[in-house]
Amino acid sequence: MKVLTLNVCGIRASQKKGLFNWLKKIKPDLICLQEVRALEDQISSDDFKINGYNRYMSVAEKKGYSGVCIYTKETPKSINVSFGSKIFIKEGRFIELELKKINVISVYFPSGSSSEIRQDMKYQFMSKFESYLKKIQKKNKTILICGDWNIAHKEIDIKNWKANQKNSGFLPEERKWIDRIINHYGCIDAFRNINKDPHNYTWWSNRGRAWDNNVGWRIDYQMLSSTKNIKVLAANIYKKERFSDHSPLIIDYDI
Repeated sequence: MKVLTLNVCGIRASQKKGLFNWLKKIKPDLICLQEVRALEDQISSDDFKINGYNRYMSVAEKKGYSGVCIYTKETPKSINVSFGSKIFIKEGRFIELELKKINVISVYFPSGSSSEIRQDMKYQFMSKFESYLKKIQKKNKTILICGDWNIAHKEIDIKNWKANQKNSGFLPEERKWIDRIINHYGCIDAFRNINKDPHNYTWWSNRGRAWDNNVGWRIDYQMLSSTKNIKVLAANIYKKERFSDHSPLIIDYDI
C-alpha cells in the first residue's frame, strides 16, 4: 500500500504546477492533502479528479483557508470530520476514513507563528487531538495519521535548530508533546522507522534561498498507531518537482 501526504498550500495552485498529472502517474493507494483552500464546488472539474478514486473533504467555513481531503480507491465504511472540537471543525483541519484494514486521518495542525493567540489555539488542538487518539486506540485498529503537524520533532528534523528553539514549530513543549504521542501512546513515525538520516525535510520557507540551500523543516508525518499488522517498506520525500512549499512524503507499507 502506497500512501502520500502533502500540504498543497492551495489545491488549485498546486494543480497548475502539475500535481494531478504527477499523481495520475504514480497512483498512490491513498492521497492525503492539507491546506486545500477550496470548497467542493471550486474543484469539481476533471482537473481535480483521478480515475478510480473518490475524494472526501473537510473544508473551512472561511473561504480560501485551511481544509483537508483524502483521495482513495476504497469506499470507506464511515467518514468523520470531528475529533471533539466544534472550533476546529469550522477550520476544516481533520478528516478520518474508516477503511477495511486501517483508519486513515488527514490532519492539518494550526501554525502558532503569527501570534500568541494562534499558538494557544495550536496547544488546544494538540490537547484535543491527543484525547481523540487515546479514544480511538481503544478500538484496536491500526490508525494512520497523515498530515502537516507544524512541529519538527528533533534536532535532526530542522536545519537551524539552535536558532529556532524559541519559535513556534520547535518549542520544547511541542517537541515533548510528540515524544508523548510516541512514547506513551506507542505511535510510530513511519519515516524515521526506516530512515535515520539527517537533512530530510518536507517544508522550506519562501524567504531567502531556503529551498536551494536545503534549509528546511520536517513537519509532515505519517504516524502509525502501531506496527502490529503493518510493516514500513520504503519512505521517500519527493523533491524532483515542486507543487507547493512542502514536498510530498510517500511511504510504502505491507498490510
